[in-house]
Amino acid sequence: MKENYSEIKKNMRFLSEDDLSRLIEMAWEDRTPFEAIEYQFGLNEQAVIGLMRSQLKRRSFQSWRSRVSGRATKHGSKRPSSVLRGHCPTQYKIKSQ
Repeated sequence: MKENYSEIKKNMRFLSEDDLSRLIEMAWEDRTPFEAIEYQFGLNEQAVIGLMRSQLKRRSFQSWRSRVSGRATKHGSKRPSSVLRGHCPTQYKIKSQ
């Protein structure tokens, strides 16, 4: 069941700027499944799609949708059982300034 725009706006009210930014970053990441986003932010896949549609430019949204559609790593049930991590091991290294 798809959420309508008012449902998406209601969910966005509870997100800080930092949370919204992190959610969008997680949605773009190849190895972060939608289940991880739902666990952390309480938004299911359809809500994430609606949020991305409302927050990204049209071409960026289309690019993102074509990127994640059918991608096994974005869906926990399609991931091989050998993949236990949600991100690349080098993804969150502390950067020196």
